[in-house]
Amino acid sequence: MKRISKNLTLIYILLTALTLAVIMVFETDMLESGLLAGENQSEFIFTFVMELVSLGAAFLGLRLFKFKAVHDDLIAHEERAMMKWGTIRLLILQVPMLADTLLYYMYMNTTFGYLAIMLLLCLPFVFPSLNRCLAETSEEE
Repeated sequence: MKRISKNLTLIYILLTALTLAVIMVFETDMLESGLLAGENQSEFIFTFVMELVSLGAAFLGLRLFKFKAVHDDLIAHEERAMMKWGTIRLLILQVPMLADTLLYYMYMNTTFGYLAIMLLLCLPFVFPSLNRCLAETSEEE
């Protein structure tokens, strides 16, 4: 289980670092921000879609291991299931966070920034520490 925890932590750190790299690239003016600021129709569509995706991702990412099928899989096939479902949970939270960050800099619309921050605030609750991995693969009392 220690290996699984390390692999999930690596995924967690790499995706977070990728998001921070996007922020750094735009904040240092290596890439120009606000390129699509005048595109009102596409901005509206992306805002609508990303609000739904981000809110759904926050709920699903935090509650994924409570679903009966996932929980039963985690109990029955501990390491294999923890790697599979842990990776899925991290991707559910961090891919929309990365997309929201990119959209924020493309449109300079604070809605995307707030959605990314909301998903960032969910991340400490799913950090794949060894104790959490062991607790999530054992039967609750």
